[in-house]
Amino acid sequence: MYQGIEMNKTHPVFSPMIQGYWRMAEWGMNTQQQLSFVKQHLELGITTVDHAPVYGPDSACERMFGQVLALDNSLRDQIEIVSKCGIYRGEAPQVNHYNSGKAAIVESVDQSLTRLNTDHLDVLLLHRPDLLMDADEAAEAFVQLKAAGKVKHFGVSNYTPAQFALLQSRVGQPLITNQVEINPVNLQVTEDGTLEQLQQHRVQPMAWSCLAGGRIFGEESEQMRRLRHTLAEVAQEVGASSIDQVIFAWVLRLPSKPLPILGSGNIERVHSAVGALELSLTNEQWYRIWAASKGHGVA
Repeated sequence: MYQGIEMNKTHPVFSPMIQGYWRMAEWGMNTQQQLSFVKQHLELGITTVDHAPVYGPDSACERMFGQVLALDNSLRDQIEIVSKCGIYRGEAPQVNHYNSGKAAIVESVDQSLTRLNTDHLDVLLLHRPDLLMDADEAAEAFVQLKAAGKVKHFGVSNYTPAQFALLQSRVGQPLITNQVEINPVNLQVTEDGTLEQLQQHRVQPMAWSCLAGGRIFGEESEQMRRLRHTLAEVAQEVGASSIDQVIFAWVLRLPSKPLPILGSGNIERVHSAVGALELSLTNEQWYRIWAASKGHGVA
């Protein structure tokens, strides 16, 4: 079993990889099978789970996970639950929109707690930057939820460094993560200061879509062909069992110490991903993958 990483005394301990449940409703499992899956990834050392109200139709993924916890209430003390708030799916004539107002945050948490069959979240993230966010109001919601024991820690998802800094300036306790897309295809957060800011404050990002939504494996663009070729080369050099492992190792090599979020409901794929924790890429191997994505080397 792999040990979680504790950044400092004010931050929670997360497992080195996170099991994402955004596709749980698509896995075709009954509740007993879902319970078995949770226990299997716990045995692999993955204790942190990622949820959101918008995962699955009518928040189905949170509801399903809550049914799993109802089958075995001992699981709650073995896991760290991350969930989110702020995205609202509109029905005509409304449109999808964001809401980070105090009442909306508190109500969303209460609904998630009911669906998840728990009395608290270990982490609450604001899911997307809200252009209408009043940082003082969001901070008030955090204070209320913390005082009520409903949320232990707070963070954000998909925030720019400026947006992160604004919210942190109003929140008394440290924001404990920024959940962002990190993979060899989308290099944005490696270039826009996001990861440097998190490293500066010793905040670990949570990395979503590490496999670029499968584009690396199925897309026949010149960029993806270069990446597949280079990843296969590096896999052979480091003794990886798949190029998936090399991609996770590439993400893990970043000095901000990202926590990759896994999206598969196949325990064998989860087991394979965990194997990336044993791999170590050299600087040259990391930049070779970067160059394959960019189509050019460094200056």
